[in-house]
Amino acid sequence: MRAIYKIARLELSNLFYSPIAWLVLILFVFMTAMNFTDVLWGYARSQEFRGGGLSDLSRTLFFDMTGRGLWPKVTNLLYMIMPLLTMGLISQEFSRGSIKLLFVAPITSRHIVLGKFLGMLMYGVVMFVVLLVYVVLAGCWIESFDWAAVLTGLLGLYLLFATYAAIGLFMSTLTSYPIVAAIYMLALLTFLRFVSGLWQEYTFVREITYWLALDRRAGTFINGMICSEDFLYFVIMTTMFLGFAVLKLQFIRERRSLLSKVGRFLGVFVIAMLLGYVTSRPMLRLYYDSTHTKSNTLTQASQDIVSKLGGGLKITTYVNLFGSVYNITPAKVMTDIARYNSYIRFKPEIEMDYVFYYYTDTTDGYFQQRFPHKTLKEAAKEMAKFQGVNVNKYVPLSKIDTEVDLRDEAYRFVALLERESGEKTFLRVFQDAQRVPFETEISAALKRITMKLPTVGFLSDHRARTITGDRNRDYSYMVSEKLFRTALINQGFEVADVKLSRDPRLLDHLDILVIAEPMEPFTDTELDMLFRYMESGKNLILAGKPKTNGYLKPLMDRLGLAFEAGILVQGQDQVEKGRADGPSVRGSLPSPGSTKQEVEREYPVSLYLCKVTDEAKDLSRLWSVLYRQTRAPEWPYAIVMPGASAINQVEDKGFQVTPLLIGGDPTGWNELETIDFINEIPQLSTQAGERSGVKTTMMALEREQAGKQQRVVVIGDADAFSMGEVMANRRGILSANGGLIMSMFEWLSYGELPIDTSRPNPIDNTMTIGAEGAESVKTILQWILPALILLGGVLLLIRRKGK
Repeated sequence: MRAIYKIARLELSNLFYSPIAWLVLILFVFMTAMNFTDVLWGYARSQEFRGGGLSDLSRTLFFDMTGRGLWPKVTNLLYMIMPLLTMGLISQEFSRGSIKLLFVAPITSRHIVLGKFLGMLMYGVVMFVVLLVYVVLAGCWIESFDWAAVLTGLLGLYLLFATYAAIGLFMSTLTSYPIVAAIYMLALLTFLRFVSGLWQEYTFVREITYWLALDRRAGTFINGMICSEDFLYFVIMTTMFLGFAVLKLQFIRERRSLLSKVGRFLGVFVIAMLLGYVTSRPMLRLYYDSTHTKSNTLTQASQDIVSKLGGGLKITTYVNLFGSVYNITPAKVMTDIARYNSYIRFKPEIEMDYVFYYYTDTTDGYFQQRFPHKTLKEAAKEMAKFQGVNVNKYVPLSKIDTEVDLRDEAYRFVALLERESGEKTFLRVFQDAQRVPFETEISAALKRITMKLPTVGFLSDHRARTITGDRNRDYSYMVSEKLFRTALINQGFEVADVKLSRDPRLLDHLDILVIAEPMEPFTDTELDMLFRYMESGKNLILAGKPKTNGYLKPLMDRLGLAFEAGILVQGQDQVEKGRADGPSVRGSLPSPGSTKQEVEREYPVSLYLCKVTDEAKDLSRLWSVLYRQTRAPEWPYAIVMPGASAINQVEDKGFQVTPLLIGGDPTGWNELETIDFINEIPQLSTQAGERSGVKTTMMALEREQAGKQQRVVVIGDADAFSMGEVMANRRGILSANGGLIMSMFEWLSYGELPIDTSRPNPIDNTMTIGAEGAESVKTILQWILPALILLGGVLLLIRRKGK
């Protein structure tokens, strides 16, 4: 051990007696200081200008992976500078001939390698002290600084530095030319960065090449997570390359056959791969999430779901070569599996399987145009060539048709979740920017096969709005559209189309019934069935529309409620005020000099904008979110109702009544006379029975009934959660109607769905340093500190030369 320490100390002194080590250190300090102080100064200035508004500063400064964080920048910097630092560790000994002195000294090859490696680690400590200074300064200036997460990232970077040092040390044993050693190391690092994409279509080597990949290992630490697999990866890889270096020096001192040399190298490699395989087994992994918000860990709701998944669980992903929306190739299997790592952590026995097949409708016009005069198999070969994959890895649909029916999923990319006990469900991809399912959707699918979840029925008798139609007035998109992320079926709900005339017994299997604007009266028999449903204590949504509210009156009478006659309109003062205040309320600004009479309304006054009531904000988690959105001081959202009725309580039927939505305009009224809201300007007429004031457009009712906590929602506009309104985009109006849907069904499902995957808000949101102070720090760290290091290096080298 003493010999190793002496060699390390000598190596460290040699490093600081060479210009390259000083230049690398100066470059490292300058680049890291520039990145750190630029972000620091930018946020200090933003805080002063805006008076706050910052969030999650620890992540932003250090471990933000989108490009601003310091730690990801350091990984790229180490990738570039480590070949320069390590290229002469052994190669210079060869070129100068001093290696012979080491060989005749009473030390072994192991002493030489470990001594030089320890010297590099000591030099790394000097570099990382600079990074630690940044951490300490940030901790002093950021309130509630996330010390644990930031220091975890620093640990990962040092482990990366150590692995780079071991690789560089081995490469320097292969040649007597330092620059060649640097090129060798750069080539190997590049290989280790991209090896995870090599030979992934071969199951036998897939896990080996994916495990070997170096690029993602430090990222786990940078994100604030310590995983035993990643920690041991650095240990194994560092030890393996040090072992290679020892063997290389030993073979110079000893005469051995080529077969013997290759065998020993392979032996070290095989042992390392076996250790890597064992330590990467899910059941042997240990985790520690050091972030304050536990952003690397499943939320408690998801953990509770996984804990109830007794027995085995298999996830089979079906990938169509001709698939649309989203697709992967066999080379991306391990990357796709990584999306489930958070679940595998809590249920390591999850079995993952991938089935690659090809199928498309050969009678479709697009197929004939894209693949003229070709059979399906010939088209598959052409498509495989286009995607750069081996068509032999894909099987025809006929070979998997007996296993699963993919017709309802339109043969798109889909995962089948199946428990050992037989329960199964599909997990889909979505037609949005993100495409893949996130924790909310994955946990909802798992919950669906774990327990019975609410079934929502939509009454379609009497031309009521339905989930099977594709008109703007219908609800199919937000309920049963498989490509829509927040559709009820993708959030765990079971949905059903209900026709009393076809199957009245279906009501018995529902948990929530939606009756939205029937266009004809119910028969007495149908009303009896609906009354029995209400008296059974099950939940209900009634959605009306001004011209057809009469058909819901028998049901409203049972609730003690009534729709107010007329159509709600915005007051004229509110319309003109919105136009004058700016585009955030009603539209674009009027042209300069326009009179009040010359300003044209962009939207009819019957487009009623609503906000969440104070009473509703504590109703549930999502109602609280919706309340904050519609009450935001700047750019508030609104629940948009294009033609709504007010709702009044006319009798106490034993319900606890809570108003949910009210009009945003206290001067609005129920218009009874105007029919054409485009060409006519309605006027308040008290003689006609019109009354202005704050109007309630949505109510929640709750009572104990038949041993259940019955919940009912009544809304004065069935359009508010229709396909047409949810997808509407009006200039100057921020709509929160999509959030209204989830808020309603969250409350009606007693918080069961959608899954609550929200996390605690970051607490490191305030800086105590101002813009002027940050600018001074920028000057000191970015310019003065590198200059002092440069001066120290010059003086030391001059002194060395003088001696």
